[in-house]
Amino acid sequence: MTRTSSTTRTLPTLTLAVALGTMGAFFPAIAGQAVAAEKAVPAEKNPPGDIPDSQVFIDYASSQGFTMKVPEGWARSDRADGASFIDKLDGVVVSASKAATAPSVESAKATSVPELEKAERAVKLTAVKEVKLPAGPAIRIVYTSNSEPNAVTNKQIRLENERYLYFKDGKLVTLELYAPKGADNVDQWQLMSNSFTWK
Repeated sequence: MTRTSSTTRTLPTLTLAVALGTMGAFFPAIAGQAVAAEKAVPAEKNPPGDIPDSQVFIDYASSQGFTMKVPEGWARSDRADGASFIDKLDGVVVSASKAATAPSVESAKATSVPELEKAERAVKLTAVKEVKLPAGPAIRIVYTSNSEPNAVTNKQIRLENERYLYFKDGKLVTLELYAPKGADNVDQWQLMSNSFTWK
């Protein structure tokens, strides 16, 4: 799988920065080694980050050729390759890049997973599998990671992450969903991943 774009996601209270795309090029090798050696922090006993059942979702139409539903009222940051939507400890990031071939479970394990382990903090892989979605087949990567340390308190939280890799006609779109580990966002994350549609 080939991914060429980079995205930075920031949680306001934690200053969480994580790269999407070619993350090995985004982070220096030394920093990557230090991140890889970090131990997972314990998950919160009563984690924040639940998206309420009353949350309203609106349509987001990207100039990159796709639409999807995103939470209304979340802080939006537009980029040349996509956008991010953040609310406190929760985030949604979408980015597009060119790719020669569709991703597969094998290519994701060979490329994406090692990049995650080098670029993010204390990554623990849960699953990599192909899923059938309304937009067509996609690759779903599930893992946990540590947040960046809070700039003031140095506190970190354990995050759960899901990435969906959508491919069509030489274009790869990465959808990332993240929240504190243990937050109850299953239905909302499913709604967003299923709402993805190519224009």
